[in-house]
Amino acid sequence: MADAKVIPFDDDRSRGGAVQRPQRRRSAGNRRPGTDSVPVREVQPLPTRAVPQDDVPVTPEEQPPEGSQGGEGGLERRIAGGLAFLRRRLTGDYEVDDFGYDEELTDQVLMSLLRPLYEKYFRVEVKGIENIPAEGGALIVANHSGTLPMDGLMMQVAVHDNHPAGRHLRLLAADLVFMLPVVNELARKLGHTLACAEDASRLLEQGELVGVMPEGFKGLGKPFADRYKLQRFGRGGFVSTALRAGTPIVPCSIVGAEEIYPMIGNAKTVARLLGFPYFPITPTFPWLGPLGAVPLPTKWTIQFGEPIPTDGYPPEAAEDPMLMFNLTDQVREQIQHTLYKLLVQRRSVFF
Repeated sequence: MADAKVIPFDDDRSRGGAVQRPQRRRSAGNRRPGTDSVPVREVQPLPTRAVPQDDVPVTPEEQPPEGSQGGEGGLERRIAGGLAFLRRRLTGDYEVDDFGYDEELTDQVLMSLLRPLYEKYFRVEVKGIENIPAEGGALIVANHSGTLPMDGLMMQVAVHDNHPAGRHLRLLAADLVFMLPVVNELARKLGHTLACAEDASRLLEQGELVGVMPEGFKGLGKPFADRYKLQRFGRGGFVSTALRAGTPIVPCSIVGAEEIYPMIGNAKTVARLLGFPYFPITPTFPWLGPLGAVPLPTKWTIQFGEPIPTDGYPPEAAEDPMLMFNLTDQVREQIQHTLYKLLVQRRSVFF
């Protein structure tokens, strides 16, 4: 594989077709998902005890909870919904957007696969979710770590499952992600796109939540000795994009990801041969083979900080290098300060 080329987030030049964007696909008749589902027979929930023959009314305490999925009716609804979902996938009666994002597949399948890791394995605790706007575009900027980019996926689940408005997070990723088979397709389905100003601007203008990790590979592949020490945030391209769109910047601090794969070495020769930015050596990998790729079950905390508004600046502010430097430094310092605070509060790496 050729050496991976990381597209700078603030590079406004055309990508020259290195990675092609999927075209929007629509079903026949431009139908939205779920409009032609299998009919579901409404079944009234059964009372918790047998009803006498003289038709004695059932008290509210004896009724199943509202919205309960238990019982015959709930089972039939789940089966019918599952069959309708499979039929739509097989017949192509579903949509993806211009970036390849498949909202239905993400909600019903991909998030369900990530959720056990999020809830049971890493036991993620989320703070400050109210700092994410209920509507409109916003740029969430987070620290990056952990050798493999699991922190971005956990942040995506955190927003999806905890935000009161049920918002979705669209992550910006390096082009290496879109060069890997299988990973490429899954990333597109989850709503990820290239970490470049053009794609980020389009998403923000559409009112989407966009997530970026400016440290890039420098943060993801840093030695374990440098854990929780933020690396350089690039040239402030994410700030320029937020200023142009007039959207707030929400700092995000993630604690727990640094320890899932303690990186004690880097096999640079192997990395060059494979075209990777680094090749990690951990206490378990590659010594234990595939078993060494299992992450350690650390306890995570994800905290979203107070948003930094950008809509009060004039249009030409996006071209002011001093302003971009100051805002970039402000975001970085807020994330670093929150990381230190969370580390002081943490009782243990694993509990």
